[in-house]
Amino acid sequence: MHLAYPAVLAALLFCTGLYGVLARRNAILVLMSVELMLNAVNLNLVAFDVWLSKAAQDTLHSGQALTLFTIAIAAAEIGIGLAIVLAVHRNRGTSDIDKLRDTAEGPEADGPDSDAAAAQADRAGKAEATA
Repeated sequence: MHLAYPAVLAALLFCTGLYGVLARRNAILVLMSVELMLNAVNLNLVAFDVWLSKAAQDTLHSGQALTLFTIAIAAAEIGIGLAIVLAVHRNRGTSDIDKLRDTAEGPEADGPDSDAAAAQADRAGKAEATA
């Protein structure tokens, strides 16, 4: 088998994953797209390992060993990522990435004039309470 077939398949998988990361808004779909990209890299590692082992007599199969480490790291990454997404969904009620950009900060005011308007409304509220 030629090296071009798995390389083209890996390129297609990687491009599909890249599109999913850039175009999706749901955090779980983004994690799935990252997994597609990692699987494309794993396919390339195994394909090049097999291709290079035909040329050398003594092979260590380092591409396949590295692929096993990558799969283990990806499994841990997905476990932690899903735990974070579920915790954020439980607290915020959504897993939409666009709505979660400012997770450390609350909703901000619409400009410098809004602080003065809020202070004036506070004073008006206190004046009504005393009247």
